[in-house]
Amino acid sequence: MGFGAAAAREPRVNPGWLVVMAAYFGAMVSFGSLLVFTFGIFLKPLGSTFGWSRESISAAFGFAAISVAICSPFLGHLLDRFGPRRVILPCMAVFGLAFGSLGFLTPSLVHLYAVFVVLGIVGNGTTQMGYSRAVSTWFDARRGLALALVMAGVGTGAMVLPPAAQSLISGYGWRTAYVALGGAVLVLGIPLTALFVRERPQGPHAVSLLDGWTVAQALRSRIFWILCATLVLGSLSVNGAITHLSPLLTDRAVSASTAALAASALGLASFCGRLATGFLLDRFFGPRVGSFMLVAIAAGILLLALARSAGAGVGAAALIGLGLGAEADVTPYLLTRYFGLRSFSTLYGFTWTAYAFAGAVGPVLMGRAFDATGSYAALLAVLAGGTAVAAGLMGLLPRYPAGRA
Repeated sequence: MGFGAAAAREPRVNPGWLVVMAAYFGAMVSFGSLLVFTFGIFLKPLGSTFGWSRESISAAFGFAAISVAICSPFLGHLLDRFGPRRVILPCMAVFGLAFGSLGFLTPSLVHLYAVFVVLGIVGNGTTQMGYSRAVSTWFDARRGLALALVMAGVGTGAMVLPPAAQSLISGYGWRTAYVALGGAVLVLGIPLTALFVRERPQGPHAVSLLDGWTVAQALRSRIFWILCATLVLGSLSVNGAITHLSPLLTDRAVSASTAALAASALGLASFCGRLATGFLLDRFFGPRVGSFMLVAIAAGILLLALARSAGAGVGAAALIGLGLGAEADVTPYLLTRYFGLRSFSTLYGFTWTAYAFAGAVGPVLMGRAFDATGSYAALLAVLAGGTAVAAGLMGLLPRYPAGRA
């Protein structure tokens, strides 16, 4: 009787799925989706309005990425200490207001850079890094799928936001587009996070928040540094390619609307790839899944270097998008499997430092390559090779510690 009553009180559907749902929509309008995937859409309008070079505008992305790199471990520490909701909500409010303020840009590059620094400071508090700890506490056996659904929010944003930004720019101008997209962060992200995002209360079915390695122990581990190395190589390549995707294709006589479609195809493929990655992570050894996805990214970047038509551009974007879940899905999953949840967000913050520093360099290198040679092709071929090396490094990771398989 007692067992039956307890079973009756145990919900049939894990309420953690509500946390996943809120995290999905929050990630959809986060730094990792809104800023990253619309940056290239705004690149030419800003250059046309103010006469700025592509390298100069790309440096703004670099400033944001450096700010993310510096602040991520601190944000991770706050997430571990105070819980996700108390960190995500203020970060999202500042992010939405700052992004919308880009609609009031002046001709000063310092103004542009200052806003992007602010976006970077709070950026990772709005992304999957902010949500992953809360989601991980609700799931064990299906953790890969749950995390993948959060990352799929980024894929949805990448699919929807570039054509939305292009449509707003074409219809109302780039200033109105910035204000409208910044407003979307406040309207969509904040209420759902406030209502649903929370860690699972500790109990017999909960994943222990005290289980795992300390930060110092993890930083002495070869596993952690292999993860960081794969992130550096992957981020350098992916962020360089996707931030210049739209101008690269329009330079090759592809229309602006088709270039936006290619960015949308990248988002759709990313959405599908992230769901597939989550499914595979729950069934196969994580590093092998990550290696496969990184190979897909390398193939996509190489195809982009050679693309001369709309079809080739869309195909390259789809391959990059398919593998984009490699670092986004695999990294937090592997951190929980190798190191537990004790210092998860802080360690995730350190991996984001590696990712973001490389992400700051990639777009600037792309801008410099174009300004110097009028082409992106040679650098893209090098970046494809670097991503292939990252796939090989991922394959060097050992089996999970006992009890974490």
